[in-house]
Amino acid sequence: MVADNVSLIDQEKQPFHILVVCVGNSCRSQMAEAWFGDLGLAQVHVTSAGTEPAGYVHPMAKRVMLESGVSLADQSSKSVNRFLDQNFDYVITVCAEAEESCPAFPGHTKNIHWYFEDPAAAMGSENEMQEKFRQVRDEIQIAVADFLEQLV
Repeated sequence: MVADNVSLIDQEKQPFHILVVCVGNSCRSQMAEAWFGDLGLAQVHVTSAGTEPAGYVHPMAKRVMLESGVSLADQSSKSVNRFLDQNFDYVITVCAEAEESCPAFPGHTKNIHWYFEDPAAAMGSENEMQEKFRQVRDEIQIAVADFLEQLV
């Protein structure tokens, strides 16, 4: 039984180590990493990576996250291979392609799959594409907040 005002995080290993994976590591996983950092505080250590990293963080992802007060300025696109020897409590894939190609990690990693549309693949005017980025940003924020709520 959990004592009043004491979270499960306080009673278990803290912080949780989370890796968020997508293919390019330029949009969705970058936004998720930033939301975890913004919403999770000291409860989580999170990074993101790509199975085929694009080598950059999409400028529109940076722009729409900054609209929400969260900066991607210090983040970079990284390869998942860089983390293969590390232990993670959770590996979260955010697209179907990453779910299929994500390597296995050592330890007792829990694999979770979230699917978000790729905003970088959106067609239309710049305003329409920016709206798609905003939509995905908001969906990821909700998913991260819900996930963190379950941890506590």
